[in-house]
Amino acid sequence: MNKGVCVVVGVGPGNGAAIASQFSANGYQVALCARNQRKLNDIAATIKGSRPFGYDVRDPEAAPKVFAQIRQQLGSIDVLVYNAGAGAFANIDDATLADFQSAWEVNCRGLFLAVKEVLPDMRAAGAGHIIAIGATASIKGGAHFVPFASAKAGQRGLVQSLARYLWPENIHVSYVILDGIVNLPRTRQLMPDKLDEFFMEPFRIAESVYFLTQQDKQAWTFELDLRPYAEKW
Repeated sequence: MNKGVCVVVGVGPGNGAAIASQFSANGYQVALCARNQRKLNDIAATIKGSRPFGYDVRDPEAAPKVFAQIRQQLGSIDVLVYNAGAGAFANIDDATLADFQSAWEVNCRGLFLAVKEVLPDMRAAGAGHIIAIGATASIKGGAHFVPFASAKAGQRGLVQSLARYLWPENIHVSYVILDGIVNLPRTRQLMPDKLDEFFMEPFRIAESVYFLTQQDKQAWTFELDLRPYAEKW
């Protein structure tokens, strides 16, 4: 059964691919968006009902073109999952203006432009879901997280404003805070002594993201914190 179209922005081999797979398994056509077209094509080959779309969220002129292609090939958009995230981990002495600007472009401006593109479809349908994937840095700025924390805090504020404005239109906007290290080959290599339960499994994160789209509007979630039970918080 075709439930509609889900766009996942920021698709890599971890959370992005897992979220796309979850929506595909539940009957959605899925648009996979990321900068690296070759890797995107490889991921799309493993997910039924998905199509890859090269998309650099740092390019403000790319959004209208990419979303027009998605709409033309798959139809109107019902769900947007914004998983794109970037930012240098540096203190104020070491961070550069380029670091600061780049983090803002990906986390804030990119989300702003993507939402602008999907809103007409959701308003025409009278319903929709917008989910942004955030981080603990959005509510807790570490000393060495100046570019990343400031951008994520801005992103969280943007999403909260969107939720307060769009919920009355039956468009569910929510923010998922990931507090932990995602289980990826590179993170396991960096932390070889950590036990399995220390890491967050992408497919478990994807299950929770999909759950947000199944809630009744009388009990919608705005902010969802996800962390492994072993995480200190």
